[in-house]
Amino acid sequence: MDLNMIWFFLVGVLIIGYAVLDGFDLGIGSLFYVLGKNDEEKKTLVNSIGPVWDGNEVWLLTGAGALFAAFPFVYATVFSGFYLAMMLVLFALIFRAIAIEYYFKTDDDKKMQRLMGKLFFIGSLVPSLLFGVAIGNVVVGIELDAMSNYVGTFFQLLNPYALIIGVVGLAGFLLQGTTYTILKTEGALQERAISLTTLFMPILLITWIGGTAATQIYAPHMFDNFFNNWVLLIFPFITLISLVTIPFLLNRKRYGWVFISSSFIILTKILTIAIGLFPNLVIATNPMKNLTIYNASSTDLTLTVMLIIALIGMPLVIAYTAYVYYVFRGKTPAEREGY
Repeated sequence: MDLNMIWFFLVGVLIIGYAVLDGFDLGIGSLFYVLGKNDEEKKTLVNSIGPVWDGNEVWLLTGAGALFAAFPFVYATVFSGFYLAMMLVLFALIFRAIAIEYYFKTDDDKKMQRLMGKLFFIGSLVPSLLFGVAIGNVVVGIELDAMSNYVGTFFQLLNPYALIIGVVGLAGFLLQGTTYTILKTEGALQERAISLTTLFMPILLITWIGGTAATQIYAPHMFDNFFNNWVLLIFPFITLISLVTIPFLLNRKRYGWVFISSSFIILTKILTIAIGLFPNLVIATNPMKNLTIYNASSTDLTLTVMLIIALIGMPLVIAYTAYVYYVFRGKTPAEREGY
């Protein structure tokens, strides 16, 4: 395994870490008005992610930084080509951050608190959909010029295949949000989350199958690596097993394992996409212009130095994340206490 492959793996780990951890934040926010039926339940939902949401976003920032350092041409192409979409996501995440931090500070002004709730909802729903749309475009292929610049328009990014993948991603985040809510709440709110989990499980299964069928039509190249090495089919198989086991785990009230199963769904879906892409990072409509882990990477010296930094920094991020979740374990109260 060379440095380019190692960094392909490390960037993937960071993306998976973000999707799994911030996935339940985005899912809860997107379902804010469906899960929370009264003021107390809405406060409980905000409180459930309050201590961890900013730490979860560290994985996104680290992933973007790693992509910039290891594969700068991909960073330049994606962030410039998807500029308007990225700005929408950025502003949505900013609005979400404001909403989470100020929701409890607006107790004396219910009108302002309702505004914070709307910002929390919009700031969660928009990224939940657009992250999948971005992946769909990377997979199906975008139009690049000789300098690897995206030459299409914003509305070309909203093509049918990308929107299908966006819906698949949204369904995954919604399921992640309900399973985390089950884990952190009790009473009527927990029961509502259980009902929604039961609803979203078949929806995710249907959208996942639909997304796979659409991939066969729009991006058949994504199956090449699997056809060349059938062992790799273990990852979509794990996705399927994780999906179908959720109802059995719910019946047995193994709520921790329900959340783990949901997390494995996200993990293996991203791994499946990564395997299909490899060694490409961005597919172009002209295959000769594909950005790969070799033609879009930094120098070996840069990759080596960054690997040393990553081997020092990533364990610290993981340790910090584990510590925060340990400190704020257990059920979430409606009132904010201690952070």
